[in-house]
Amino acid sequence: MSRTSVGAPGTPKRYAHSLWLLSARDLKVRYSTSMLGYLWSVLDPLVMSAIYWFVFTRVFHRDVGEDPYIVFLISGLLPWVWFNSSVSDFTKAFKRDSRLVRSTAIPRSIWVTRIVLSKGIEFLFSLPVLAIFVIINLLVETDPGQHAQIGWGILWLPVAVLLQTILLVGLGLLVAPLCALYADLERTTGLILRALFYATPIIYNVSNLPGVFETLGAFNPLAGIFTLYRMAFFPDQWHTLTVVISVVMSLLILALGVWVFRALERPVLKEL
Repeated sequence: MSRTSVGAPGTPKRYAHSLWLLSARDLKVRYSTSMLGYLWSVLDPLVMSAIYWFVFTRVFHRDVGEDPYIVFLISGLLPWVWFNSSVSDFTKAFKRDSRLVRSTAIPRSIWVTRIVLSKGIEFLFSLPVLAIFVIINLLVETDPGQHAQIGWGILWLPVAVLLQTILLVGLGLLVAPLCALYADLERTTGLILRALFYATPIIYNVSNLPGVFETLGAFNPLAGIFTLYRMAFFPDQWHTLTVVISVVMSLLILALGVWVFRALERPVLKEL
């Protein structure tokens, strides 16, 4: 299917239907072939949260993040798992289903957006775990200063989800075709994700960074997105600079991704 067919009559409805079918297939395969099923959506961030909570609250004196620290960690780790797993899958988006990519009469961008959607649904499935920890904290913790605050900031949650979706679609349109053309980029992307984990305010706040690093950290588009996620429980986390930069960078990355994808679509099809 040519790129001009994207604007053909009926395409949006057909695209949405195909997107849902492919995303549902991904989820069905993931859960039907695993004994733990749903638990895999939350096990990784839970284990990581437990490790960092133990290290920073029981082994070392913690001077980063907010209290309750376990809620602070999980509210950052859950969206990070969505981001990390999506970008990792982008590197194999075309090669994994190369025959379908070549033969199906649907826009090829769907092989990127279906990853964002399926991983995003898994992220939404994991949110009850965060709610459970918030409730436990409210019931168990006797010190009001250690309570997770639930207020108007929770209205920023859908904004954060939308902004992360825009960022991921843009990155997917960049990463997927480039990795299909240059095999070494798949491993390079993995290394970048490892470094990005520590460059993203997951176990700390942007304001915890010293001097010029706070300004540099604000230019990580995930910083503002994670700020919006945490506003539900930590209203004093608001950082205008990081949020504005995240919005601008997410839109720029989306525009760049669309341009690169259109430019590389034909070379990718020849490579497949």
